[in-house]
Amino acid sequence: MDWTFTQDVEEFVAVAGAFLSLRPAENTIELGAAAAVRRRGGTAFDGSAPLFGWWRRAGRAVESTFLHTPPYPGLLTSDAHEDSVRPLAESLAGLGRPLPGINAPETAAMAFSAAWQQLTGADTQIRLRSRLYRLGKLQPPVPAPPGTARVAVAAEAELLEAWLGAFSRELDDIPPPIPGVVADRIGHGGLTLWEKDGVPVSLAGRTRPAAGTVRVGPVYTPPEHRRRGYGAAVTAAVSRAALDDGATAVVLFTDLANPTSNPLYQRLGYRHVEDRVVVEFKP
Repeated sequence: MDWTFTQDVEEFVAVAGAFLSLRPAENTIELGAAAAVRRRGGTAFDGSAPLFGWWRRAGRAVESTFLHTPPYPGLLTSDAHEDSVRPLAESLAGLGRPLPGINAPETAAMAFSAAWQQLTGADTQIRLRSRLYRLGKLQPPVPAPPGTARVAVAAEAELLEAWLGAFSRELDDIPPPIPGVVADRIGHGGLTLWEKDGVPVSLAGRTRPAAGTVRVGPVYTPPEHRRRGYGAAVTAAVSRAALDDGATAVVLFTDLANPTSNPLYQRLGYRHVEDRVVVEFKP
């Protein structure tokens, strides 16, 4: 009942890809991150090599996976076997792997955090409670706000980087975009603007499909354009575009502490799938 770790994304996909694809909505981050590393190499995030892991009992299929792409917290799959959690903490501590936190369903997150604190002496605190939603029947806002949606282009990279940087500062728990990310997303039509009178007023992103699943995000509206329905409209637009392009599932995450986004996405037709907790570790 040991964890196996690798920095070889091809090995990880070969061993654990089928397990992750059984629940592509819940495993959207793992599938998307693995695809990004395959596409852009081991420096797809901040220049540090990612770490992939899987756990299985003797003679059985994979039952848990782990992913760490610095500077993000470690990510434990949503259906991780309960017997795998403490061994994961022990294995990572034994490797000397610096870990800023853990992202997992609450029971697993708290069990891992308790073990990590015991093993390393780190202080732990809950940083974020998030909710995963999956789109049911899309219900665009009626009436729609003035303006139209259009895919962002390379000439707008400076504006997009500024907005994504502002988004990360507002949320505080999301690192700013690393070099190359905006260009990569523009390259596959993954950033959409809501434009009014020729002026961009809101932004929504979407990932490339991974096992048929597209994740919407980020969604950002500058403060001077808020409370006018632009965020809902651009989210509906990228959700529709993902469906039109063949996505079998469209998902997004929200901060449960945000009183605006959760009811907004439910009005658009998004339905609750699961909740997760991010616990932060400090020496």
